[in-house]
Amino acid sequence: MLELTTKQEKLLKELLKDFDGDAQALLGREGLLGAISKRAIETALEAEMTHHLGYPPHAAAGYNTGNSRNGYTEKRVETDAGSFDLEVPRDRSGTFEPQIVKKRQRRMGGLDEAIIHLYARGQSTRSIQETIKELYGADVSSSLVSDVTASVHEDVLAWQSRPLEKVYAIAYFDALFVKSREEGTVKTRAVFVGLAIDLEGEKQVLGLWMAPTEGAISWLNIFSELQARGMEDCFIVCVDGLKGLPEAVEATFPEARVQLCIVHQQRKSLRFVPWKDRKRVSADLRKIYASPTEAAARSALDAFERDWGERYPAIAPLWRKDWSRLATFFDYPPAIRKVVYTTNAIESLNYSLRRVIRDKGSFPNDEAVLKLLWLALNEASKKWTRPVKNWKDALNQFAILYGDRMPNET
Repeated sequence: MLELTTKQEKLLKELLKDFDGDAQALLGREGLLGAISKRAIETALEAEMTHHLGYPPHAAAGYNTGNSRNGYTEKRVETDAGSFDLEVPRDRSGTFEPQIVKKRQRRMGGLDEAIIHLYARGQSTRSIQETIKELYGADVSSSLVSDVTASVHEDVLAWQSRPLEKVYAIAYFDALFVKSREEGTVKTRAVFVGLAIDLEGEKQVLGLWMAPTEGAISWLNIFSELQARGMEDCFIVCVDGLKGLPEAVEATFPEARVQLCIVHQQRKSLRFVPWKDRKRVSADLRKIYASPTEAAARSALDAFERDWGERYPAIAPLWRKDWSRLATFFDYPPAIRKVVYTTNAIESLNYSLRRVIRDKGSFPNDEAVLKLLWLALNEASKKWTRPVKNWKDALNQFAILYGDRMPNET
């Protein structure tokens, strides 16, 4: 909590001794606080000029030094305290480089950060303009908002190309869909998201990738990029059965085990079931994936088919078709099973992303999509980057199962 010194308290009382309760006169755009901010910045600029020249205004020490003050340039800036015109001192030689308000700088006091924060929350340009006006009394143009958010693009590129760790314990992949303008036409585009758990139990978003559609070629390109960035191995890859994804994993990381999401499998199964039977069918499906062993799970699937096969003949074949990838988690102890049998880790992350883009309609281009999602990831990371609970138990079991694939330094 910020506390005033005795001197500051005395000064504040002196400034407010005639205050009559008019909040607008104190806090408004033309109020006292804005005027104080303007005067404080101008005083600081004068001090910078004195430091640059080596002598104060009108001092005899400045005679015949070869440089001197040369009036002022008026410059309008946007600040937390509102918009105002500053008088920026000039020198005759043109060598003065102000620091508190740099040349060509038009915004101060965290205004850029506020714009980016609002943009990350999915607010439209118009909404950002209105919010900045309400909070700071500053008029910001749509082009200014675009310029500020455009500066994020370089950060996105650097993040997307950063080196990765050699080995990850678990990786999750999913896709969401957006509408983006391409060559003048709005088209639906797939945005692929990769989330991994490293050997310390920390979650990392591996990247964001866009493609016209989902499919094996798109996933192969993504995994090739991950390899180029240093990723060599992953013990288990959890997916929800997206087209071409399991095959791409197995082709690129042949030692990785693929686990299809059990929760998605149950949802697909229940599509065939009316509400009156859903509770009982769901309970019998749970007996399959809650079994202690794969053999017991197969027996539970056989029992399910005997009980429900005549009424809902499509469900049991749905499980048998993908059984080798659905039953992967039975090969692991409980500490590992509970973090790989479902893709909830990435589903919760994607939920945060969908909340940001759901009211956007369409984006002007793919770059705008990636900027917004990257900023949204930074916001969401405050909640989901906590280490996996009881991770050491899982790590010890991974060390037993895959000791020869663990990095030496781990």
